[in-house]
Amino acid sequence: MSTPYSLSSLILLSLLLLPLSSASMILTIVNNCRFPIWPAIQPNAGHPVLERGGFALNALSHRSFPAPTAHWSGRVWARTNCASRNGRFTCATGDCGGKLECNGLGGAAPATLAQFSLHHSHTDQSSYAVSLVDGFNIPMTVTPHEGKGVCPVVGCKADLLATCPWSLQKHADGRVVACKSGCEAFNTDEFCCRGHFNNANTCKPSKWSSFFKNACPATFTYAHDSPSLMHECMSPRELKVIFCH
Repeated sequence: MSTPYSLSSLILLSLLLLPLSSASMILTIVNNCRFPIWPAIQPNAGHPVLERGGFALNALSHRSFPAPTAHWSGRVWARTNCASRNGRFTCATGDCGGKLECNGLGGAAPATLAQFSLHHSHTDQSSYAVSLVDGFNIPMTVTPHEGKGVCPVVGCKADLLATCPWSLQKHADGRVVACKSGCEAFNTDEFCCRGHFNNANTCKPSKWSSFFKNACPATFTYAHDSPSLMHECMSPRELKVIFCH
């Protein structure tokens, strides 16, 4: 007896009936700044490099790409004031070894970081956070779309370069381009939560981390910090990393 559906129709029907969790999650990098930035992406060990690890992004533009369909974790940041000098690509902040495409390399502090652990399952939570533990170079938020559960916008909308304490300022070309963490500025075990201070009981906020926390409470500001906004977000279809607001 003949079937009412052709083979191609059955294939199309089966694709339409796939669970939403099989679809790729989209990462979108948005540059709302009035100047170009050079976003960088570093995977955690064992995870693939996305978009070759870095690219240029013009002012008031964006770039979207799929995350791996199973699980991916890593970090995103922006490099600023980049240029080719003497045949070498360098950035005033967030530089990754003088390369446009970081290809798995980390960036130089200070830099505002977005950290991700992404899952596509309806039963596993995706985690995302903005960290100022390594300092600040540019405002950044992470905005989830179409997630289930508690999915707040987190990050730091304030431009901390204007209010950065003198002791934490990083200068280039005669102006402040980043705000260092207390750890980077003073390199003490206490501010870096090293040695005796490397546990939740002894790693405490300092006046330097408190500067960041007061301005941007929904961020991590020292190693054992807790942001003001926590989340239990499952299966967001898109995560937007937005620079400047």
